[in-house]
Amino acid sequence: MINPNSNVAASPNNNLGGITGNPPASLGGQSGPAPSSLLREREVIREAGRAAISSFLESHTCYSVLRASGKVVVFDTRIPIQLAFYALVEHDMQAAPLWDPQIRQFVGLLTVTDFIDILRHFRTSSSSVSTLSTRSIGQILVDQTLSPFIKHRQFLAADANTSLKHACRLLHANGIDYLPILLPDDLRVLATVTYTNVLEHLVTHFREQRRLFDDSIYDLKIGTYEKVITATPSHTLAETLHLLSTNNLSAIPIIDPQSQKVLDVYSRSDITFLATASDAEDAIRNLNLTLDEVMQQQRNDVTTPDRLHTCSKHHTLQSIFEYFAQLKFNRLIVTDEGGKCVGVVSARDLVKYFVGDEGVGGG
Repeated sequence: MINPNSNVAASPNNNLGGITGNPPASLGGQSGPAPSSLLREREVIREAGRAAISSFLESHTCYSVLRASGKVVVFDTRIPIQLAFYALVEHDMQAAPLWDPQIRQFVGLLTVTDFIDILRHFRTSSSSVSTLSTRSIGQILVDQTLSPFIKHRQFLAADANTSLKHACRLLHANGIDYLPILLPDDLRVLATVTYTNVLEHLVTHFREQRRLFDDSIYDLKIGTYEKVITATPSHTLAETLHLLSTNNLSAIPIIDPQSQKVLDVYSRSDITFLATASDAEDAIRNLNLTLDEVMQQQRNDVTTPDRLHTCSKHHTLQSIFEYFAQLKFNRLIVTDEGGKCVGVVSARDLVKYFVGDEGVGGG
């Protein structure tokens, strides 16, 4: 069983994601140094696995990850930013492209976390947050104080015929989490793709009979295992969001201060404190809530990709793929035998392993 905190077991004999085989013990679990011939053989197998998936991503286009039906929200830059945010909440979307009608082109992307960061700014400044109800997105974009909180101030996109490998490199090289996909003929936005979308397509359609993914995620250096940032239930929401922002994190494990065991995970895009607020001023007051209070208010949605899921650093890449095929997580919190946090593995980490660190130009 991969995750002792869930009811899901990922058997290595399952053909989930088309990645099969019984995983042997990883190199890290062997006693004494491994023979150099075995190390070379393992490296050849690892490179073959990376090459196989890299080739798969190169041969599939962005169009292939789009759902048969869906909705796209696009914001006119003339509408109030507060109205735009509540539209995102109503449509259960994390991001939307921004359209400037004066120059007749897309000028950026508005995300849920952008609005949260703007509220954090007003909490520590002398400005009145009530002005947000009338200030347009366009006015925010040209405001020297507030525009830095809009992370995607340039519209970086890919057309539907772009390979998934190139799309992933665009995401990684530009440090973004959302990539709009355009119809090549008339530049209509078809969808917004994330690392999780790419992984979902991969585990659903990739087929490989060779046993190429039997090494552990730790041995493959997939994820973060040093200086892992954590929070406790007594941390305020403002303190937690500051930690996330300053460390460029999308989520943070919540641990018990005494036992150090993982209790939950808080995502930077969580809008619970906003959805329960009556207005912007009430939302700012909610920033003083503790994580314990916020987590009690969260919806009990077992399908959310931000829900807590754990694994150990000894789990193979094979088993992580199988787990993702069932739960579609955004990240896994890596724990030791005692339930203490020792690392974090995100969908971004998994995709990055296969596409590498090669830079790409914008487009």
